[in-house]
Amino acid sequence: MIRSAGILMPVTSLPSPYGIGTFSKEAREFVDFLALAGQTWWQILPLGPTGFGNSPYQSLSSYAGNPYLIDLETLIEEGYLKKEEVEDVDWFVEETEVDYGIMYKERYKVLRLACDRLPLKHPDDYLEFLKEEGDWLKDYAVFMAIKDDMKGESWIKWPRELRDHRNPQVAMEAERLKDDVLFYERIQYFFYKQMKALKKYANSRGIQIIGDLPFYVATDSIDIWSHPEQFDMDSEFRLSHVSGFPPDAGTPEGQKWGNPLFNWDRMRNEDYAWWMNRAQHQLEMYDCLRIDHFQGYERYFAIGANDAPAKGAWRKGPGLDLFRRMEARLGKQTIIVEDLGQLTPEFIAMVKESGYPGMRIIEYAFDPNDPGSIYMPFQYEKNTVAYTGTHDNDTLYGWLVNPDNKPRIDRAIKYLGLNDDEGYDWGILRAVYGSVSDLAIIQMQDLLMLDSECRMNDPSGKGKPWTWRMKAGALDKELALKLKEKMLLYCRNNWNAKVFEEI
Repeated sequence: MIRSAGILMPVTSLPSPYGIGTFSKEAREFVDFLALAGQTWWQILPLGPTGFGNSPYQSLSSYAGNPYLIDLETLIEEGYLKKEEVEDVDWFVEETEVDYGIMYKERYKVLRLACDRLPLKHPDDYLEFLKEEGDWLKDYAVFMAIKDDMKGESWIKWPRELRDHRNPQVAMEAERLKDDVLFYERIQYFFYKQMKALKKYANSRGIQIIGDLPFYVATDSIDIWSHPEQFDMDSEFRLSHVSGFPPDAGTPEGQKWGNPLFNWDRMRNEDYAWWMNRAQHQLEMYDCLRIDHFQGYERYFAIGANDAPAKGAWRKGPGLDLFRRMEARLGKQTIIVEDLGQLTPEFIAMVKESGYPGMRIIEYAFDPNDPGSIYMPFQYEKNTVAYTGTHDNDTLYGWLVNPDNKPRIDRAIKYLGLNDDEGYDWGILRAVYGSVSDLAIIQMQDLLMLDSECRMNDPSGKGKPWTWRMKAGALDKELALKLKEKMLLYCRNNWNAKVFEEI
């Protein structure tokens, strides 16, 4: 990976008159901003359809795309929607916040109108899309149609014959619900057409996309419904064990996340075919893939489905065997691994042996009780990615003004020479950009100096997770050129980007 920089900006957080960021002109304008600012990378969060809680890391599918991200203006321009059908809806209450209640209630109504008109347009590539994505698309559409018919109920609560993906009753339901099945197939056509067009535009401007592959999959997902044998689940589709984390100083009772666990023994015997297909699909969507919770491949915590976390135990994961086989099958890929969490000697050794760049979070640095922490800038290595913070961290401004962080901030002031003239925020960005790490990624909120109300997610459960949106007009040429100046100074400029005189 060449010395470069990028911005972490969820697609949902882009400005839009329709309540949520999409593959829109605002997305292309953001790409133009990145190019003008000398950036090379746009890091996003997972793009799958979300369920209860709206977390992109708890998707209904590892293959399908989130219908909310489909740009309505493009559908109007292409004749699938009428402008009044879109403008008659109040899409949001607050400009800087996604209202998922409105999305759930209104978005599908509008998208169904567009999907109903698809056969009238006869797009040349629609049948080709159905053929290319047939391995997963039909199952997904049937799953969603039945789920709607069940009033959104999780599939593990469906009647026994429908919980069994292979039961003939499922095919009968698919036929009964064929109009809804077609709707969910067509909606994916629109998603992938627009997503690929945006990626093509970004690449043409010298901007590459970093995607994100979650470690776990959601219990209520097509992934498990269609392949229960790949998970720790009995013949009645009941979970034996679930994911979580043991008790520690921060969470004395431990954490019970509840995700199904992989049946790694079976996967290994099948050459990890299910996991490999999932990863391959993601790799085809992006220029680089961030592997979430890389620690889980070394070891993971298993808790009995009816037990407390304190009764759980660590189990060994597949290790690098999976990734070696992936490279043999798919070739060498551009990958970043999330090597955060408990840094056991075994995990540290696995990351090093993998050769993949890990992550360094500057908000984790400057702990007076751990002066030599790996998150201190002097500890960074070339083959790493330096971040101010991730989607799970506070914004940089929120971190700076939090009184609980005062000992860290006091040390950062002395270590980095932070001062009011430069601004504490830009002083910390200086440390990230000036570090030896090959790649530096900054959260968009940190470039705009937004407070804790704008953080993307708080794992403690506070705030309104996954809802932040950037205000329209928040980005300007002055900020882009200031960033480009920093890129030139720290040799991170994207020399291949086509730079525009105007944004």
